[in-house]
Amino acid sequence: LSICGKLCYAIGGAPNQVAGSAAAFFLQIYLLDIAHITPFHASLVLFIGKASGAVTDPVAGFFISKSRWTKIGRLMPWMLACTPFTVVSYFFMWYLPPFVSGRVAWYLTFYCLFQALTTLFQVPYSALIMFLSTDQKERDSATAYRMTMEVLGTLIGAALQGQIVASAHVSHHCTVNAPGNTTDSWHHPPSFPDPSDPLSHQAKVYMIAAGVIGSVYLLGIVILFLGVKEKDDPYALHSDRAIPFCKGLGLTMKHGPYVKLTASFLLISTAVQLEQSNFVLFCTHAADLRNHFQYLVVTILVSAAVSIPFWQKFLQRFGKKCAACGISWMIPFAVMLVTIPNLILAYLVAFVSGLSIAASLLLPWSMLPDVVDNFRLQNPHGKGHETIFYSSYVFFTKMSAGIGLGISAAGLEFTGYKPGICRQSNDVILALKILIGAVPAVLILAGLFILLFYPITEESRRETKLALEELR
Repeated sequence: LSICGKLCYAIGGAPNQVAGSAAAFFLQIYLLDIAHITPFHASLVLFIGKASGAVTDPVAGFFISKSRWTKIGRLMPWMLACTPFTVVSYFFMWYLPPFVSGRVAWYLTFYCLFQALTTLFQVPYSALIMFLSTDQKERDSATAYRMTMEVLGTLIGAALQGQIVASAHVSHHCTVNAPGNTTDSWHHPPSFPDPSDPLSHQAKVYMIAAGVIGSVYLLGIVILFLGVKEKDDPYALHSDRAIPFCKGLGLTMKHGPYVKLTASFLLISTAVQLEQSNFVLFCTHAADLRNHFQYLVVTILVSAAVSIPFWQKFLQRFGKKCAACGISWMIPFAVMLVTIPNLILAYLVAFVSGLSIAASLLLPWSMLPDVVDNFRLQNPHGKGHETIFYSSYVFFTKMSAGIGLGISAAGLEFTGYKPGICRQSNDVILALKILIGAVPAVLILAGLFILLFYPITEESRRETKLALEELR
C-alpha cells in the first residue's frame, strides 16, 4: 500500500469521528440545557439512538454480504449512497424545532436516523481494510493511519463544536455572583434560552456547528472514493461460496478469539463513552471548570492524536496484548480529579486520558483483522465473512455504549438534575463524580481481565500469516 492510499483510506473515516465526537461530548448537555428535555427523556434519546445504530449493524452486514461486485467494488457503493442522507440527519439532530411538546420525538427520530446511516457507512468502511492488502503489517500500518486520522477527526469535531458553542454554556450571571450565593436567582439564572425560541443565540450556534461539521462528510467521501481501490477477496477460489449470514453469525459467536476480544472491548468502549458524554457536564457542574471545558477536551484529543504512532511502535515491539495495559492509565488520574478538582490536575488528567483513549481506539481495530485471519484459516473454503465480523463487533460495542449512556442519563434524572441552573444539587454532583471516576474504572479493569484470556499471540499471528500465504 502506498502512503497516499493509506492517507486517503484514513481520511475517509474521519468525518464519522468528527460528527461522533461532537455528539459524544455535547449532545447530552445540548438536550438538557438547550432543548430543555428532562434527563429521563434525554436518556431515552441516547439509549434508543445507540440501540437503533446497533440493530442496524447486523442488518447492514446481511445486505452488504449479499451485495454483488461492481466496477467500484462491493463496499464502496454503500458508503457513497448513505453520505448525503447522513449529512441531512446530522443537521436536523442539532436543530431546535419551534414546538416544545414533540421535541423528544424530533430528536429521537433524527438521532436514530443518524446512528443508522453512520452504521451503513462504518460497517463497509471498517471491513474495507481486509480488501486493501493481504499483508498483516500493511493492514496494521493502514489501521494506524486510520486511527491517527480518526483521533484527529475526533479532535477537530470536539474543537470545532467546543469553540462554536462555548458561548451557549457560559452564563455571565453564574460567573459574576460569588459561589456562596444561595439566592433564588442563583438557581434560576435568566441567561439560558427560552425553550420555545429556536432563534436564540444558543440554538443558532449549535446549528452553525452542525452545518460546518456536516460539510466535512462530503470532503471525506470524495477523498476516499478517489484515493482507494477496493480489491476482491484475495484468498477465495472461484468455486468458493459466500457463507450465509445467519450461519456466519453463528460461527463468529462460537469463535473463541472473537468472543473474548468483543467482550473485553465492549466494556472498555463503554467506559470511554461514559467519560466522553459526562466530561463536559462534570466540568460545568461538579468541578467549577465551566470556562475551561473546551480546552480540556482539546487537550484530551491532542494527546490521543500524537500518541497513536507511539502505540503503533509499542505494539509492534512488545505485542498487542501488552499494549492494552496503557488503557488503564486514565484510572488513577480520573479518581484524583474527582477527589481533588484542581485546574492543573484537570489538564494532567486530560493529557493522560488522551494516551489511554488512543490505546483503546487503536487496539481493537488492529486486533480484529487477526481474528478474521484466524477464522479464515479454520474455514478456508468460505468467503464474505469479513462484514459479519465487523458488523457484529460494532453492534455489541454500540449496544453496550447505548445501555451505559442510558443508565448515565437516567441516573442524573434520579438524582434531580435541573437544566438551566447554575448550581446542581449535591446528589447530582456525586452522580457525575461516580460516572467519571468509579464506573469507568470498574469497566476498564473488567475488560482488561477478559483480555488476559485472548488466545492470539504474536507467535500465533506469524504462524497464521505463513499458513495463509501458503493457502493464497
